[in-house]
Amino acid sequence: MKTSQARAVWTGDLKQGSGKATIPSINQEVSYSASSRFEDGKGTNPEELIAAAHAQCFSMALAGLLAQEGHKPEKITTTARVTVEKVNGGHKITRSQLECEVVVPGLGEDKFNRIAEKAKSNCPVSRALSSLDISLKAKLSS
Repeated sequence: MKTSQARAVWTGDLKQGSGKATIPSINQEVSYSASSRFEDGKGTNPEELIAAAHAQCFSMALAGLLAQEGHKPEKITTTARVTVEKVNGGHKITRSQLECEVVVPGLGEDKFNRIAEKAKSNCPVSRALSSLDISLKAKLSS
């Protein structure tokens, strides 16, 4: 079993404060703040990092399922959009929208869509986010 970690340090109150998150595996530090989360401020935010994790996880799950079905993908490009909204006086992450474009020779549209839906439902990040509305637009390219 593998356990991954990241570290976040926040200084100050919510509106004026700021934070730094460290991702040890790539030795990177990213900045975040209330304005980067709820407005268009500079820096990252938790939803962006969740979106990155969801796009990565879905792409890997799809690659694995395609290989199991005898189809080797040449390229999988996935974008995830994670939305945070005001709900009942607080903020809540409400949905993750996955869009992917896949280049895989010799695969029909119906089979591709079935495999893509299975990847969406079964990737570990989708399972962790199962309380959200998760949608998928999958496109097979040549």
